[in-house]
Amino acid sequence: MTNDLTKRLMWSALLAGLGALTTIVANRLAAAIWTRVFDEDPPDFT
Repeated sequence: MTNDLTKRLMWSALLAGLGALTTIVANRLAAAIWTRVFDEDPPDFT
């Protein structure tokens, strides 16, 4: 792992993967809280 470009690409992939995972977890947590508080599905903005 002495190639600087490889390290940068691996870091970017790790950061993107964790960002996506965090977004999914946050979305599910927010939906669960919304459902519990308001006793209905969260709004759909599609």
